[in-house]
Amino acid sequence: MTLPCVEKHINSSIYQSISLAVAVGLSSALLLGLNTITAPVIAQRVNEDKLAAIDLVMPSSYYQNALLATEHPFEVEQRHYIVYNALDQQGQTSGYVVQVTAKGYAGPINLLVGVDASLAILGVRVLSHSETPGLGDKIEVAKHPWILSFNQKSLSNTSKKAWAVKKDGGEFDQFTGATITPRAVVNAVHQALKDLELKQGEKA
Repeated sequence: MTLPCVEKHINSSIYQSISLAVAVGLSSALLLGLNTITAPVIAQRVNEDKLAAIDLVMPSSYYQNALLATEHPFEVEQRHYIVYNALDQQGQTSGYVVQVTAKGYAGPINLLVGVDASLAILGVRVLSHSETPGLGDKIEVAKHPWILSFNQKSLSNTSKKAWAVKKDGGEFDQFTGATITPRAVVNAVHQALKDLELKQGEKA
């Protein structure tokens, strides 16, 4: 014989379980619906942000194609890059935009490097970093024009020795109290140019 209080407890437990299941199901359906609605909007915003960053290192006059559609990775000796191919009206390569990661003082420094077809630099910009405020953060163009010193540099017009900060005998300024950060950026950009040249040679 089942006691009334036991039956009441069992019924209450069943009711709570069913209520919880319904709530979870409704929440899942709501989240799925919201994701379906917002995913395209988020993707569009991400693409807009990418293009805004790319425009800083690759003027729109240099390409006529859908630049984001050309995104692809490439690797040289475990150095990883993301590359976008710029094409002119005839479909010929007019430049590249390369996403590069440098090893900074406080962590990775993510950069965009834009070059023309001859691999001369059109622009370099910092996407993200964790460098020390007031010191290493001078790599940001909004805080210091240092990053603009890469403009028009190439492997052909700048010697191997010059691709270094002045403290190491090169052409690039360093920051007072923060030599590691600019050194890391110079080295990463220089290496990216050399790896791009290598890839170009493989396709020739």
